[in-house]
Amino acid sequence: MALFWVTVIVVSALSSICCIASHPNPEIWFQDLFPPKVCPANASVEVFYGIMFDAGSTGTRIHIYTFIQRSPEKPAELEGEIFESVKPGLSAYADHPKKGADTVRKLLDVAKEAVPPSHWNKTPVVLKATAGLRLLAEHKAQALLSEVKVVFEESPFLVPDDSVTIMDGSYEGILAWITVNFLTGQLYGRNHQTVGTLDLGGASTQITFLPQLEETLEQTPVDFLTSFQMFNSTFKLYTHSYLGFGLKAARLATLGALEMEVDGQTFRSSCLPRKLEAEWHFGGVKYQYGGNKEGKTGFEHCYSEVLKVVQGKLHQPDEIRKSSFYAFSYYYDRAVDTDLIDYEKGGVLQVRDFKRKAKEVCDNLDNYSTASPFLCMDLSYITALLKEGFGFGDSTILQLAKKVNNIETSWALGATFHLLQSLGLSH
Repeated sequence: MALFWVTVIVVSALSSICCIASHPNPEIWFQDLFPPKVCPANASVEVFYGIMFDAGSTGTRIHIYTFIQRSPEKPAELEGEIFESVKPGLSAYADHPKKGADTVRKLLDVAKEAVPPSHWNKTPVVLKATAGLRLLAEHKAQALLSEVKVVFEESPFLVPDDSVTIMDGSYEGILAWITVNFLTGQLYGRNHQTVGTLDLGGASTQITFLPQLEETLEQTPVDFLTSFQMFNSTFKLYTHSYLGFGLKAARLATLGALEMEVDGQTFRSSCLPRKLEAEWHFGGVKYQYGGNKEGKTGFEHCYSEVLKVVQGKLHQPDEIRKSSFYAFSYYYDRAVDTDLIDYEKGGVLQVRDFKRKAKEVCDNLDNYSTASPFLCMDLSYITALLKEGFGFGDSTILQLAKKVNNIETSWALGATFHLLQSLGLSH
């Protein structure tokens, strides 16, 4: 019942959203996420579906949302979500675009099972690619997207003209912020006590929050600010996507493997077990890596390596030191891997908890030999990113969540809610 009322308010509110600030065409900020109406204006729909693909750097995910509209006078209700994913991401098929498109075809089979055949031809399917494809050469990225479009057009679903695109990183942060704050009920009270959002992907990371201090707005670069209207209020968000600062991109930076000749080279780090010799595939490239055979290991040495990746390279708004944030994706995964939080329930942490766990893992690498060899490096990087990158204080509260009200904490829901408006199914 709580999810029902949240959804009613969400869908009703989204019909009034429009950007009024930093986008070069403010009045069409959300318009380019989805095309105008893609079904007859007078269609009578009781149950309908939306299929959203999130093509990330480490995997491709499908979100199949079910909505119910009980009468034309009432907003649509979110009934539920089916979520599946495959690995690796599309970018791993940079030289084999047809094989990459085949992974999307397999996920479409899930959609065929979830959506009744009677609704296939009026259920839109959309894929938004994120940082993984942004990092590829343009011709390789476009080859992948073209093959995915072919798969979509061969499917029985409704394929809008602009159904397969690369999404700007700032949209990721904004839509994830909308998703979390709608599902937690933070946007329809009197005080607008919103929470910030932190998303850590494989290739990029996003930070989004609603500044409360005028100094923050004055000291923030203009392209970090975006405004939109909702509930007769104007929200001016701080949001930015840092390409190349995702967890896996940071591994390459820490190893010194960026823009280096890969063939025949073994990249080493004090963050890795001393005797480790292994190979790792990322973005369609194979990397040889290992520990420092004679060098020192441990947290202090590892931290000095990852610190070079972030120090002085990210904007640091002072206000966030005392704010609270929802954190997901790799923040969540690494916290689960080290028992900081429960896999199903998530949990509440402080920034200092990541540092404490990083020291524990890095100073006792032999005790974590069955875990990921990158665990020490990843935890150290997360600590450096939060503290020296963004400038969070040790006591900053982080709510680690994979789902809110049983819905994935992803930009996909925010984008799909907008799809309701594009379809003319919300009021």
